[in-house]
Amino acid sequence: MIKKPITDPEVCTGNIRAMTDALESLGGKWRLLILHYLLVRADENNTFNKIEKDIEGISAKMLSKELKILESNLLVSREVQQSSPVTVKYNITEYGKQVRPVIAALVNWGLAHRMEVFQ
Repeated sequence: MIKKPITDPEVCTGNIRAMTDALESLGGKWRLLILHYLLVRADENNTFNKIEKDIEGISAKMLSKELKILESNLLVSREVQQSSPVTVKYNITEYGKQVRPVIAALVNWGLAHRMEVFQ
């Protein structure tokens, strides 16, 4: 079987579709920051209130919305703990951990970009 070149319209359309899917799952101001937070703190008690406090500038309403989207995309799991008051804990899923290289690449690019722009 002969592989089609990346410039082939069919391949390009498929790649654009894949990029669109990725951006819809990870896009926006907060989702990658939330995933990065959960990756770095994978072994910690990541309650809703702790995440809201630690991610500067995010409102409770926005955090709730973004966590629901990440959960629906199987990137984050939600665990309700029967305590008083009820506590909700969030963790990155095994599937969500696949985003680690994307986040690492963005961090590296962001550092290089800052040096380029602000030198």
